[in-house]
Amino acid sequence: MTQNATRETTRDEELAPAPDDAPPADGSAPRPRRFRRILKWSAAVLALLILAAGAAGYLYYRQLNDNIRKDPLNLGDGKVAEPTPNAAGQTPLNILLIGSDARDSEENQKLGGARETFGSTPLADVQMLVHLSADRSNMSVISMPRDTLLNIPKCTDPDDGTVYPASEGRVMANQSLGHGGPGCTVATWQELTGIHIDHFVMVDFAGVVAMADAVGGVPVCVDANIHSRDSQGHGSGLKLPKGTHPVKGEQALQWLRTRYGFEDGSDLARAKAQHMYMNSLARQLRENATLSSPNSLRRLAEEATRALTVDPGLDTVKKLYDLSTELRKVKPERITMTTMPNRYVGARVEPTEDAEKLFRLVREDIALDGRDAKPKPPVVEPPADPAAADSAIAVQVRNGTRTDTLAPAQGRASAIAGELKEKGFTGATADTAGAYTEERTVVRYPSADLEGDAHRVAAVLGIPADAVKRSTDVSGVTLVVGADWREGTRYEAPEEDDTTPESAQALNGADDKACMHVSPGFTW
Repeated sequence: MTQNATRETTRDEELAPAPDDAPPADGSAPRPRRFRRILKWSAAVLALLILAAGAAGYLYYRQLNDNIRKDPLNLGDGKVAEPTPNAAGQTPLNILLIGSDARDSEENQKLGGARETFGSTPLADVQMLVHLSADRSNMSVISMPRDTLLNIPKCTDPDDGTVYPASEGRVMANQSLGHGGPGCTVATWQELTGIHIDHFVMVDFAGVVAMADAVGGVPVCVDANIHSRDSQGHGSGLKLPKGTHPVKGEQALQWLRTRYGFEDGSDLARAKAQHMYMNSLARQLRENATLSSPNSLRRLAEEATRALTVDPGLDTVKKLYDLSTELRKVKPERITMTTMPNRYVGARVEPTEDAEKLFRLVREDIALDGRDAKPKPPVVEPPADPAAADSAIAVQVRNGTRTDTLAPAQGRASAIAGELKEKGFTGATADTAGAYTEERTVVRYPSADLEGDAHRVAAVLGIPADAVKRSTDVSGVTLVVGADWREGTRYEAPEEDDTTPESAQALNGADDKACMHVSPGFTW
């Protein structure tokens, strides 16, 4: 993964540059991305979710419920199927954490932001998907860079009925929040990843300062003295001596927004520091090291609920408490923090093939720490409707071997259609007009009466039964030759690689020895 940073979001291009927007002081090339609005609120969200079990005595307070703002879960028209329960009847939970850059209060203005941004359309500058496994043994977190280019689906504002049409081409991911609210960010994630999202939690600027104070500080580590300030005054202002130290209040914000001084000065280095902070905060809350005081618990609960907007499924402290009980079942060593693998497109980024692999692991509930037992292949029941004679089965064959990086393998539809004819499927035809992309070879059929035919076609070519799918997108039995079958006439299913891509930069939640490397130009 490239270590350069992307450039400012659309709104900030109109603002005067902030101290953290200038070139690094060490003379290296300027970084195209800035990060004035950082993941400071994400820690507050995880804190609330993990802590709530310790605050059970205060759940009856009506004022806490009144503090919480609510919004619909999904503002798009598209739906993603819920995951299939495991053998024990359990299903995973997926919660989208959203950080809004809205400056709609005096407190948020004081924490950063120009006056001209007050009351303007917010951006989803922080987006993290938290996946809790079906058996509650592990947790995975995927961060998405806010400048990721993607398609935003059509969304309808629940307050005034305004319809925001689907984006024409790809736009930055953080714009989704302005298309009706957090429910459009949920719809955008679902369309990109194919992952069913159960809940969202959105947090504004102010929560992390009060919460960091309430837990008595979050331990962080640097491998040298650091002062994030260059000769021109650019930087977050963070100043720490070498070693591990608890940070809280505005110093916690400085840690979370520091780019100049950490490693290569990129936003990816900043994300790494933020992951360290969040893991440390989770350990701190789990141990309840500084939360024995009822007043501390009450203050933390009040500050957290005032900072939240949630979907109706989490609209009471009791519901948040129940969720946190589930999250607290995961030990820190089974928590894995990752960043969506990406590559640069000009000054923005786009998901890579590794990103799709990461999404698949989450969809299939495979732990990112690699400690799960390899899942057994799914059992596919034989079709109730028997197949027709091979010569009576009409099959359309499509070439779906094109990928983001490879042109389609020429002649694949014709080659496989010819192979089927040789095997007696005289009704096989090649679709040579369309251009398709399919990662894995699949046989689709539109209705139950053609299920047996579809399975027969798959069996003859060696395609596994779980690659036979019912779909209303086809009018008859349709074989799409995928990118996994670019040559040969006998399909050989590729061995599934269920390891987390190195480009996801995974960080284990129990790693309390992790230390941020300080670049020489920012030490003292």
